[in-house]
Amino acid sequence: MPVRVRIAPSPTGFLHIGTARTALFNWLYARHEGGEFRLRIENTDTSREVAEAVDQIQESLRWLGLDWDGPHTFQLDRMDDCRRLAEQLLAEGKAYEDDGAIRFRMPDEGVTAWEDVVRGRIEYPNDKLHDIVLARSDGRPTYNFASPMEDVWDGITHVIRGDDHIPNTPAQINIVRAVGAEVPVYAHVPMIFGMDGKKLSKRHGAQAVEEFRDAGYLPETMLNFLALLGWAPDGETTIMGRDELVSRFDLTRVSSSPSPFDYQKRAWMKGGYIRELTSEEFAHRLVLWLGEHGYDWDAELVSRAAPLVQEKIARLAEFPGFAGFFFHEVEPDAADLDGGGPMLAAADDALAGLQPFEAAEIETALRATADRLELKPRQAFQPIRVAVTGSKISPGLFESIELLGREKTLSRLRAAVDAM
Repeated sequence: MPVRVRIAPSPTGFLHIGTARTALFNWLYARHEGGEFRLRIENTDTSREVAEAVDQIQESLRWLGLDWDGPHTFQLDRMDDCRRLAEQLLAEGKAYEDDGAIRFRMPDEGVTAWEDVVRGRIEYPNDKLHDIVLARSDGRPTYNFASPMEDVWDGITHVIRGDDHIPNTPAQINIVRAVGAEVPVYAHVPMIFGMDGKKLSKRHGAQAVEEFRDAGYLPETMLNFLALLGWAPDGETTIMGRDELVSRFDLTRVSSSPSPFDYQKRAWMKGGYIRELTSEEFAHRLVLWLGEHGYDWDAELVSRAAPLVQEKIARLAEFPGFAGFFFHEVEPDAADLDGGGPMLAAADDALAGLQPFEAAEIETALRATADRLELKPRQAFQPIRVAVTGSKISPGLFESIELLGREKTLSRLRAAVDAM
């Protein structure tokens, strides 16, 4: 039977990074095996808030590049099927009524066991299992009934999910057997913890995929980073593109130990992906991100500025702070000009009639000016940098001046002198 897996998030808000990692493992396994990856929404109502959450979940999956097969489905759509099946199990004596609810009769001898792909053999004594509710008194089916039944009806061959679901598995296995269906293969992947060993939470930083997108991370970076949370192809390779991840993914190499969300490793990885982009693709990503986040900046100027910052920033969201001086006026701190009035005035004179107004000629002119004033490079160029960019840290000074243009450069040099 061809592999068919699913991710079944609950629409309670943004797609959590843990759910995204589980979705990725499902997607990688399906694509590696030439199978299908399905999306099921485990909703219990159709409120506006649920609809918005569903849209956000889908958008986050699309941003990561996790395409699913067929239309997404809703747990709510199978409620009537679950109620009919609960009544059938009741009629067959496999369930019984309890205060209007329908409970499943768990076996009370032996063990319920399965070979977990990640954790190995797991056994539960049947005398420790509780008779779970299949359908409440109002007819609504419970999660532990609806979820495994949907897996049966959808033909799910492998259930790859977080290891917090392990306690649910024995009951679900017995229910699947009771309806005469084939039990899927289970693989319970480890939870994601902070570096302090505690469950990932707000105190550790961003938790939702959308937060990382807003912060300017590339989807390639997040895909690679998430894949390495609990899995590695060989213990050495760290940078892998989408196709390599698919070709090398092996579910049996997923670790059973909790995975630390290493912000330092993520920070190292994110810059590498930006530098791997062509200058044209980097500029395209910048223009899109800026537009999505309300920056009405000239796309052509963004594209021209992109090569100056590509080696300097690690996230798209760093561009406005690093290169915003190209798009708006600056207000340099007089203290940062460091008494550079003579150099600023001399730079004004040197650049006023310079032809051509290009980086190489600008550098030659300003270095000659610094030599004439007997100033070291830092003494000479720091005041200029602060005057024209508003900051002590910026892209290459001479290239920035060229792109900024003669008129704006001279205007800012003169304003800085006046402010001293």
